Amino acid sequence: MSEILHILLGLGDKFAAHIVLSASAIGLGMAVALPLAVWASRSPAVARIALGFASLVQTIPALALLALFFPILLSLRAVFGEDLPTLGFLPALLALALYALLPILRNAVTAMVNLDSEILEAADGVGMTGAQKLRLVQLPLAAPFIMAGIRTASVWTIGAATLATTIGQPSLGDPIFAGLQTQNWALVLAGCIASAGLALVVDALLGLVERGFASRRRWMWIAGLAAVALGVGGALFAQAGGEDEDAIVIASKQFSEQYILAQLIGTQLEAAGYSVEYRDGLGSAVVHSAVASSSIDISVDYTGTIWTNEMKRTDNPGRDAMYEAIVAWEQENTGVRVLGRLGFENAYAFAMREDRARELGVTSLTDLVAHGPQLTVGGDPEFFERPEWIAVRDAYGLRFGETRNFAPTFMYNALRSGEADVISAYTSDGRIAADRLVVLEDPKEALPSYDAMVMLSPRVAGDERLAAALEPLIGAISVEAMREANFAVDREGEGKLSPRDAARELAGKIGL
Repeated sequence: MSEILHILLGLGDKFAAHIVLSASAIGLGMAVALPLAVWASRSPAVARIALGFASLVQTIPALALLALFFPILLSLRAVFGEDLPTLGFLPALLALALYALLPILRNAVTAMVNLDSEILEAADGVGMTGAQKLRLVQLPLAAPFIMAGIRTASVWTIGAATLATTIGQPSLGDPIFAGLQTQNWALVLAGCIASAGLALVVDALLGLVERGFASRRRWMWIAGLAAVALGVGGALFAQAGGEDEDAIVIASKQFSEQYILAQLIGTQLEAAGYSVEYRDGLGSAVVHSAVASSSIDISVDYTGTIWTNEMKRTDNPGRDAMYEAIVAWEQENTGVRVLGRLGFENAYAFAMREDRARELGVTSLTDLVAHGPQLTVGGDPEFFERPEWIAVRDAYGLRFGETRNFAPTFMYNALRSGEADVISAYTSDGRIAADRLVVLEDPKEALPSYDAMVMLSPRVAGDERLAAALEPLIGAISVEAMREANFAVDREGEGKLSPRDAARELAGKIGL
């Protein structure tokens, strides 16, 4: 419990960022929904279209809605210029504002349409204009119901804002995602407690405003609104000056190795006098585009990922030829500078429990073909949509009885518990040896090599001082050292390390 409390006390910047994002999204949602509700209350056609659109938005998972705004904003850069942000606050704000739209709009339209007709006739009878009737009669009567919609939208938005981590916006999702990937349950609980606590407090304050409107007690709704305003103001003050425009932004994908390497790179740059910020837990599909557009400055990516996902290549020319082709392609097409390979490979590979593989007599993907229809295969959330899986599936004619998606950490738990018979493991993962897994051979070489590379965005590609600070990492990390670091983060119980501590140990082992 003391560890959770310690983590909670250190979440001040994430808490402030979460409040500002949620308040901005709810405010934008209200700014769109309330005028639209007035219009919709006077036009059934507008009401149908507006409520239909808001309902449609609600059918899109919040995570997908957040991710969709990245390519949308990226395409709009041609119109609005390179300064248009594609990651972080803006896409999160737009997506969450859309998500907040339905409850506010539905409650407001329902309240306005169902007002007592006799009261409205009386207002017309005393000669009120349309604007006066709206301000003095309709809005005061509808206010409690509108506030109920705002309360619902606020709770939804605060919860959904934790997903903004995946598109690079700091939030209370940061400890949740980091904890899930590294099996640090204290981090997960701290993030959940903070997010749930914020939602409960906001709901209580807005409930006070709602009761104030309903009972015509001015002091009550003024007090509630003042408390909300003070909270948002405090969060804004806490964030003031918090972002350094000259800071080097380092991205990591959603697994332990990436968290560790981001911290290792950050430590090197801090020692060289740079200010550093981290964007943890980004989706793999987002990272390369974000580096190419200079939305982030540094990432670690893998040759096979660039080869298949970005270059759309299906051949396998060999490790060195692939690397050289990637360096040239990045320079010519994206302006990204490939600083070099870190020295280890983290390839996709299919793995089974040793006893299960022995029972079935499986040592290679060829052997797996006959047993596939009776087995369950597990992959990370994006694996079965990636070109690598399609290449393996088609090369061997692999068909499985069931495919299941897991977070990278939970794939190994699924294999241990029997929830999956085969998983798409990572060859630099320490749990392969720790769990006594068998990595199946790929005799047809359907999977390309996956050498880890340091990628620099066009914004920092020409910074030779930065390149010199990172040069000691190039070729310095063996797969054995990376496996040990990964396992130190992923293991359970005694000896478990945070990504930062694991990065510090890894730095010592490679002589930094």
